[in-house]
Amino acid sequence: MSIWNSPLARMKAIALGLLLLAAALYALATHMAVAQPAWGWGYLAAFAEAAMVGAIADWFAVTALFRHPLGLPIPHTAIIPRKQARLGQNLADFICTHFLATPQVLAKLDAFDAAARLAGWLRQPSNAEALGGQLVGVARYGIHALRDERVRRFIQRSATAKLREVDLASLGGQLLDLLTHERRHQAMLDELLAQLDELLQDEAVQQRIAAGLSSEFSALRFRLFGKDIGLDEKAGQWSADKVVRRVSALIGEISRDEQHELRGKFDRCVARCIERLKEDPAFRLKGEQIREQLLAHPAVAAYLRGLGDELVDWLQADLADADSTIRRRLIKLSLRLGEALERDAAMRRWINDQLLEVAPKLVERHREDIRRYIAERVEKWNSDELVALLEHNVGKDLQFIRINGTLVGGMVGLLLHGLTRLLSG
Repeated sequence: MSIWNSPLARMKAIALGLLLLAAALYALATHMAVAQPAWGWGYLAAFAEAAMVGAIADWFAVTALFRHPLGLPIPHTAIIPRKQARLGQNLADFICTHFLATPQVLAKLDAFDAAARLAGWLRQPSNAEALGGQLVGVARYGIHALRDERVRRFIQRSATAKLREVDLASLGGQLLDLLTHERRHQAMLDELLAQLDELLQDEAVQQRIAAGLSSEFSALRFRLFGKDIGLDEKAGQWSADKVVRRVSALIGEISRDEQHELRGKFDRCVARCIERLKEDPAFRLKGEQIREQLLAHPAVAAYLRGLGDELVDWLQADLADADSTIRRRLIKLSLRLGEALERDAAMRRWINDQLLEVAPKLVERHREDIRRYIAERVEKWNSDELVALLEHNVGKDLQFIRINGTLVGGMVGLLLHGLTRLLSG
């Protein structure tokens, strides 16, 4: 590769070229000054001589920053490799003092207005689509992991362990207790009675009741004119009508009377059931037995496994679809969230206030960790890599020092030579 492809190499070549040019001019001027002293060759020789001194001095200074000039262990050279640990510590102190000080961080965070920027970002359709795509990618990976048998066994063991911690009896008591809060169970009773009344009014149900009662009255027979006549069918139909009417009337009474005796009995029955579920060891033992039977039953395990497989299949198929329902919903959710934040100034202030509240704690907690990380990272950095990196980034500008040193040195030499000639007459 040609050296001219690197800006640093080009600047080094220019600086070296000026030094060589100054050396050539010095040789030419010195030689010509002897042959033709009246032509002003002495001025050119003075310029070239001072230019060489300036170029070599600045080359030495620039090189001494990164390495030993000519490989010689001259004191106070190769400054960056020798002071690498101290450089890292000073860099860490500078960053933590001037960039991670709590007041500076809070001021920058307050001016940043993260909530408004988040709202604006989410409202952009391209950003919402990108976010949806990223979330779908994460979800696709997570769903794929559920196919792994090791993950399945882990989930099954974890779920089974959690289910074994559940006290079914106590949980049932708590659910019933919640159901009876503010007499909600009475509303449920009203609904059950209404459904029962509607069921009894069904002709097919009445026929079944009549048939059942008829079988009980099969012995009711008498002889008339030498012929057996059965009363079971008539008695069954009559009894069924009476039962239906009586039950319907009772349901109507209970529905209209909130203080009905049967409502009180229902209250007491539910209360006893709740108490037993919560306190009775026999109920708790029965709940544990039912739970263990369910967990050990292969049909339950197979059903749950099949249900999980169907869910995973659907999720994988949807996430793999170019027109994924989940992805579209995520995009819409992102857009709506951005629009909602855009409209709700109070919510934006709340988000910003939360960030301002938590930021000082995070800065104080992690500032020293960041300081140590920077110092240790710089100290453990390979010296050759560090020097090459620094030289690549600032070496081009440092070569201008050599170029300027050559030209400025030459001009100073020319000026001193002219003053010397002037003062000597």
